Amino acid sequence: MHDTRPIASQNLKSRSWIRLRTLVLLRWWAIGGQLAALAVAQYLLNLEIETALCYSVVGLSIITNIVAIIVFPKNKRLSEREIFFIVFFDLIQLSALLYLTGGLNNPFSLLIVGPVTVSAAAINTRLTLILGATAVLNTSLLTQFFLPLRTMSGAILEVSDLLLVGNWVATVIAVIFLGVYSRWIASEIGSMSEALQATQMALAREQKLTDLGGVVAAAAHELGTPLATIKLTSSELASELVDQPDLADDALLIRDQADRCRDILRSMGRMGKDDLHMHQAPLTAVVEEAAEPHSDRGKDLTFYTASDTEGPQPTIARKPEIIHGLRNLIQNAVDFSRSQVWIESGWTSETVTVRIIDDGRGFPTHLLGQIGEPFMRNRSQQSHAFRPEYEGMGLGLFIAKTLLERSGADLSFTNGSWSFRNLPEHTDKSGAVVEVSWPRKRLEALRNRESSPLGVNAPIRA
Repeated sequence: MHDTRPIASQNLKSRSWIRLRTLVLLRWWAIGGQLAALAVAQYLLNLEIETALCYSVVGLSIITNIVAIIVFPKNKRLSEREIFFIVFFDLIQLSALLYLTGGLNNPFSLLIVGPVTVSAAAINTRLTLILGATAVLNTSLLTQFFLPLRTMSGAILEVSDLLLVGNWVATVIAVIFLGVYSRWIASEIGSMSEALQATQMALAREQKLTDLGGVVAAAAHELGTPLATIKLTSSELASELVDQPDLADDALLIRDQADRCRDILRSMGRMGKDDLHMHQAPLTAVVEEAAEPHSDRGKDLTFYTASDTEGPQPTIARKPEIIHGLRNLIQNAVDFSRSQVWIESGWTSETVTVRIIDDGRGFPTHLLGQIGEPFMRNRSQQSHAFRPEYEGMGLGLFIAKTLLERSGADLSFTNGSWSFRNLPEHTDKSGAVVEVSWPRKRLEALRNRESSPLGVNAPIRA
């Protein structure tokens, strides 16, 4: 299986980049809300506030937004450090505004959670922790240091000490919970995005190999006759060295066949061929094709048919996702087996099943519920020591599971020590067991046209 780590690390570096325009628009919304709140407090509620200072603090945000629009292009994407400085400025600006308008007595104090939530979703954990700690510190300071809100009559608007402490506790909890929640969700989305990109790359690679196989098969089919004719006539010319009319005819024939070879090669080189015989194959042939790259790795691969099969063997579509998915599962079995891997094919009138069993140690019990997830953590040290050449992030099984499920399959993972514990004849099958099952109607190729001719090999159009 090809290595996707360089691409994955590149995605980790760039996935947090967001457009400057996005942050600018969000900040315009925040500025509009702050100006509206100040206007309501001043003109509708008749509160005495430090108007000049408040509007000056909001003006700083307006100036920074205007500068960002003028100086930087619209399509600029921000790095994590740039996002951090912008959000950190917004946090300080909001804290200053709360200081001028009652501190935690102001019901809008809960908005201090906003910058932390944005940072958790956009930048790395270290910078997010800095912002979170700053938000908690500012919240704590605002419980003691603030300019009180006063009415026109001079009365101070403040909440009781108990409610003030409650506001502080609620704000701190919100900062921590929403920060962790946003960071966790962003990390899961990023990991899944990278894994899906690796899956698409694997599928594209398998599709190219399948197309190449069709071209090679078409080349062998098309060039077989003219090359055989050239060989035959060349042999005759070699044995007949005298000038005779028959040899002249043979020479003309050689020329015609060489021209034909040239035309075929030119046609194939320009647009390729799609051999319709490559579109379908018996189930066991597809399984053996998937396992072929691992047949000479020092482990015995045993292919057999399940005893509960019904009717003739189905002919299935040779889909790249099926071949690559099964190949990844077989690779995993070969990697972890001691000496033997069993690959069982079975079918009924309703389902088609492939079961892959090895004689290794099996899946770690504590990971059975996580199998198929990308970038699995808490992998056992025994598994890493048993197969040290692999990083063991679960990406291979994720790719296999995703591709096979795309073809309509259901996958189940268990251990042979559980499945065959009451079957003495299967005591060697003590390792991992992976069962892949499809509805037969989803998998069987050309089921409604089994007796129809394949038709003419058509060129692949770009």
